[in-house]
Order: sequence, then structure tokens, then C-alpha cells
Amino acid sequence: MKKILIAICALMGIGNAIQAEVKLPKFFSDNMVLQQQTECNLWGTAEAGKTVVVNTSWDNKTYKVKAAAGDGRFELKVTTPAAGGPYDITFDDGTKHTLSNVLVGEVWICSGQSNMEMQMKGFKMQPVEGTTEELLRCKDKNLRLFTVKRKASLAPLDDVTGQWNEADAASVRDFSATAYYFGRALRMQLDVPVGLIVTAWGGSACEAWMKADWLKAFPKVTLPQSDADMKKLQQRCPTALYNGQMNPLVGYSMRGAIWYQGEDNVTRADYYADLMAAMVKGWRSEWKQGDFPFYYCQIAPYDYSLIKWEQYNSAYLREQQAKAETLIPNARMAVLMDAGLEYGIHPRKKREAGERMALLALANTYGVKGMPDFAVYKSVEFKGDTAVVSFDRSKEWVYFENGTTSELFEVAGSDKVFHPATKVWIERNRVYVKCDKVKQPAAIRYAFKDWAQGDLMHDGLPVSSFRTDSW
Repeated sequence: MKKILIAICALMGIGNAIQAEVKLPKFFSDNMVLQQQTECNLWGTAEAGKTVVVNTSWDNKTYKVKAAAGDGRFELKVTTPAAGGPYDITFDDGTKHTLSNVLVGEVWICSGQSNMEMQMKGFKMQPVEGTTEELLRCKDKNLRLFTVKRKASLAPLDDVTGQWNEADAASVRDFSATAYYFGRALRMQLDVPVGLIVTAWGGSACEAWMKADWLKAFPKVTLPQSDADMKKLQQRCPTALYNGQMNPLVGYSMRGAIWYQGEDNVTRADYYADLMAAMVKGWRSEWKQGDFPFYYCQIAPYDYSLIKWEQYNSAYLREQQAKAETLIPNARMAVLMDAGLEYGIHPRKKREAGERMALLALANTYGVKGMPDFAVYKSVEFKGDTAVVSFDRSKEWVYFENGTTSELFEVAGSDKVFHPATKVWIERNRVYVKCDKVKQPAAIRYAFKDWAQGDLMHDGLPVSSFRTDSW
């Protein structure tokens, strides 16, 4: 009996030791990247009331923090240096826990639906353009990748499933193509370590990436009342992906976020700009990093009638995304009018998506000179039977990709009936549009359809579809 009691006590001691050991969220692990030159947040749990000693090898500085009396949670800030590494971080509450091969550099959160989630290997029978060539040259120990596993939840979660990997053929193949091309461009231009955390889910609604309080301003949104509601809607369930895939990341010190989403919201496009602005405002409020940079892709053209959405025109969603630029501070939109796929909602041109967001980040966040910019529609003036269209951000002047004219313009008079333009030309930085059937034009539209291969360009980049009316 005495031996049995000793054995039980020994096992209890082992159990207590295991319980007492520092536990960290999955994204605080070997191979991670911390944001450079900041007070970087770290957190975890340990035995309640116990002191955790943290050492950072880049400056050999020691920090001490006490685990909370109730749940044992602790959090602290460590001062990170200029980009570099690899380093170690040691957590010690009596049992040492060391994170190795840690880099310090630039960290970005990458979120959205399937076109953000789509891996370099593509989906079944839906390839990503250029994957084979990219996998031959993608090895980079200073580019680190973390993918959050899909998880919907009505209750806010504290952790995710996933792991940090160095970029190589195996890890890149299974990583977001859009995010990879974004990160690779930053690596090439900035020459510092880059860490990318992808939290995305195909088919997800914008509403799913928001907290319930933020959605109260939108009466058309029905909040879930039970797990049954969530299980029915999954990635389209309001709040479910914020709780399951974003809340655990909140506070991870980073530079900014990129976003590629909107296809699921085509059927309710009318308030998307306000919805998106509320989401970004909410994220920023939770992160407590001010108005961190937010760059996003406008959805690419696609024939939505193929999924039985004939009654909707996705150009209205693209219009709302363009409007969001004016509502969200420190945010810019990458246009993909020339990078869609008529018969596929998952365009193959993910390099364009990632690199165009990188252009915006390099120019606007990092101050890199020489980056081209996206021209935007400014105004229209009607002179007799001709509409004259002006643009902003068009220092290099607009042009047509395939020649001297375009077939993507339409003209309407006061009867609000649109006809294809019969003559379209450019003089200096203005587009002139005429239609033989409309002698007194009242409105024009450019590429304002589900599917159009955009051909109006500026400095190598496409101009968004637009309309001059509000009909």
C-alpha cells in the first residue's frame, strides 16, 4: 500500500509539473517572426500566481511577469530590435521553454475567402498560374509562413491550430498564393525577414469576420442564436470566423493586414463599403495599434450567372469596394480588372493579386519610391453628344491596353437605357465617349458587368470598372 501511495504521489507531481509548464498559443513557436522595432506582445499561461522569467537572446534582456491568480494567464511586452536573427526566446517558470530560430522583421495578417485561401497548388482542376516555376525558386529561410486551420465558433477562442514554416517548395505549395506573392515582393524590396499569418476560409462572408457589436449597425444581418445556426451556415455565419480564427491572433504585433474577400457578398452589395469599414475599424480597435495599414483586392471579373446569380451584377460590389477606400483611413485597393477568369470564380493570376497589394504597401507603408499607382475615376463632363471622363492619381495618363479604343463603354440618355458606345478615344488624360443612338448623354459606364476583360490602364495597372450615374 505504501508503494502504491508513493507511486500515486509521484504521478501527481508529474501532473502538476506538466500543468505548471508555460503554455503558449501555437503562433508563438519555433520559426516565428516578430515585428521589428516595437514593443512586441507575448502571452500565454502558467501555474496561477507563479513568476515567469522571459529572456530574449537579441539583447540578453530579462523580463519578469506573474501569472494571474485565476486562469494563470500572463502577458508582457518585449522590445524588438531592427530586423535580424535567428534568435531564441526562453520562458522559465521553473521549467524552461525555449523558442528557437525566431526572426525579427515585418509581420502581416492575411485574411479573406477562397481567393486568399487558395494555395499555390490551386484547387482541384483549378491551377494557379506560374506555380511550377515558382516552386523551383521559392526557398527562402527569411520568409516564414503560418496558416490558421479553419475553425468556426460562436464563443471567442484563445488559440488556433497551425505552425510556422520556412518557405520552401513543400510549405509554399500548401500556402496561400496571394499571400506568398505579397510576402515575396516585400522580401525582395525590403531585404528583411517577413512573416505571413493567413487566416482565411473559402466562401466566407464579410460578416463572419466581425464581432456581434459591430454588426448591430446593420439591421439586414441576422446574428446566430445557437450552435445549430452556426453549423448550418459555417463560414457564412456572422461572427463565427472572427471568434474562431481572428480573435486568437488579436494583439500579435504586426505591421498591417491584407484582405481578399467579397465574392460571397455580391448578393447584398448595397452596404458592403460600410460593412467593410466597420470591420476594419473593429479590428483596429481590438489590436490597439492605431490605424494600421489595410490593403485589399477588388474582386476580379467573373460570370456569376454560372452559379445562378443572374439577377446580380458583381460590378456593384466592385463599386462598393472602391468606395471603401474613401471610408477607411490608411487603406488602399488593388484592382484586378485584367486578372479575372470568365468561367472561374478563382482566377489563376494570383501573382497579380499579391504583388499589387505589395505595390501599395511598399509605396504607402514603407515609402519606397518609383512604385506605380492605380488611377481612379474622378468626374464626367457632357459636351453635346460626347462624354469627357477625368481621372485622379493619373500622372502618367490613362491608355487602352489593346490599342486606341475600347468596347467596354456604354452610354445612356435621360431614359436610362444603356447602349454600347460607338466611338471611344483618349486625348491626353481624358477618355471621350460617344454613342450614335444617344444624342444627349446623361451617363456612361465602363466595364460595369460581371465579366469584362478590363483594358483601361494607367502605368501598367488596370482602372476599376465605374459608372457616372447612381441609377
